Amino acid sequence: MKKTVKQLVEDANSQIETLSIDEALALHGKEGVTFVDIRDVRELEREGQVPGAVHAPRGMLEFWVDPESPYHRELFVSGNRFVFFCAAGWRSALATRTVQDMGLENVCHIDGGFGAWKEAEGAIEERKPRGEK
Repeated sequence: MKKTVKQLVEDANSQIETLSIDEALALHGKEGVTFVDIRDVRELEREGQVPGAVHAPRGMLEFWVDPESPYHRELFVSGNRFVFFCAAGWRSALATRTVQDMGLENVCHIDGGFGAWKEAEGAIEERKPRGEK
């Protein structure tokens, strides 16, 4: 193994902005700020989601960010500040580094991810499984 996951995450964290949970809570709901949840849909259904957060599954993120991709989402050229998060802050560190390398500006992630959000008693809403009303 040339690089472990731990090394990849440490490298990413050295190159990106990381918000404390208090900073993230203070930004939530502000105009021009988009929270991006990269967890798997099953995690959202099981654990809930941050109100107003956009779900961008980690496996599709680069395709949604790239304006030349057939899967591009206009949201990612909005000029908003993007706050990425996952369950614990590892995947979101890697995702933030990747989209930053792709040229997306004003990006950061939450230290401790959704777990820290829950522990700090941040707002959470239920996400119903697809097809359920």
